[in-house]
Amino acid sequence: MRIVVAPDSFKGSLSSMKAAEAIEAGILEVFKDAEVVKVPIADGGEGTVAAVVAMTHGKIVKTEVQGPLGEKVTASWGRCQNDEGEFAVIEMAEASGLLLEKESERNVLKASTYGTGQLIKAALDVGIRKIIIGIGGSATNDGGAGLAEALGAKFYDKNNRVLPRGGAALADLEYIEISDLDPRLKYTDFYIASDVKNPLCGKNGASHVYGPQKGATPSDVKLLDAALEHYSKIAARDVGKDVKDIPGAGAAGGLGAGLMLFSNGHMCNGIEMVLKLGNFDSYLKDADLVFTGEGFSDAQTKNGKAPVGVAAVAKKYNLPVICLSGGISSDATELLAHGIDALSGTPCAPISLEQCIKNAKQLLQQAAARCCLLLKVGSKLHT
Repeated sequence: MRIVVAPDSFKGSLSSMKAAEAIEAGILEVFKDAEVVKVPIADGGEGTVAAVVAMTHGKIVKTEVQGPLGEKVTASWGRCQNDEGEFAVIEMAEASGLLLEKESERNVLKASTYGTGQLIKAALDVGIRKIIIGIGGSATNDGGAGLAEALGAKFYDKNNRVLPRGGAALADLEYIEISDLDPRLKYTDFYIASDVKNPLCGKNGASHVYGPQKGATPSDVKLLDAALEHYSKIAARDVGKDVKDIPGAGAAGGLGAGLMLFSNGHMCNGIEMVLKLGNFDSYLKDADLVFTGEGFSDAQTKNGKAPVGVAAVAKKYNLPVICLSGGISSDATELLAHGIDALSGTPCAPISLEQCIKNAKQLLQQAAARCCLLLKVGSKLHT
């Protein structure tokens, strides 16, 4: 029996590789002679760099950049290669992520994507002309202005002074100068991995929907939304692109908009991109069963999350798919209409979230073993 194990990370407890190892251990408790193939995956969010590097046998590169509020951060990105050539994979959260700041020090009004721009420059400097960038988990709401500044753009107020960084300062934006924007951006393909469809501004925009998660007060939200609205008008005039209402422009505090403005970036489905880059199909051709999973599965998982992406590929080979997650919502049964054949959560008794996180590897291994015991009973009934 050949079983492919392809989970996403279990946020806050297990990386996708650690999750795959736990599921493998549970499988081998029951099916001792099984061939288990571990393929850690990600959907563009946390763990994307590690997953793609593992799938392509690439390498991790560490680059010192500026964090959301200008502090020094050592960020990791991937330098990879597949049949189509060399490419970089970047997680903006490595340089501009919310978790880089202590909760007491977060400041969404001033947080900048400058460090993410520095990561892009590092990739350009080694000759890479294809970049995949996952844009989840941001601390920022600056519309990608910081990223553009790191790559040569300049943002001025009415007194011809360079604006300070951060989303709030964009309210004073008078004009954008792009004559010194890195010319290599024109010749580089950017793929923006995100499942967010929000526009840049308005009630469904970056500031209103995601600003409060980053510490924005109601008055901050109004200020930031007005600043991004103003920024989008100036950018349409000076950069020549109107991206405000494109789905995904509001992702990562408007970084989606910034990448579309200042590069030839276009939005793509994160899990589909990751699976394609890693040639995931090749792992499934001789498989009998697929395990996938994530930290928590509910009806929203069907909207571009990793388990459903894995299931879509598995169905091309008529393979059964088990989704084994840290938690399963009652509405997760909707996933049964999207390629998932069976669902199971890890705890087998009521325990706290803290206990789940602390004992995640053991619980996941035990859950995988339970699933395999049920498969064994089912095979006996079938015969």
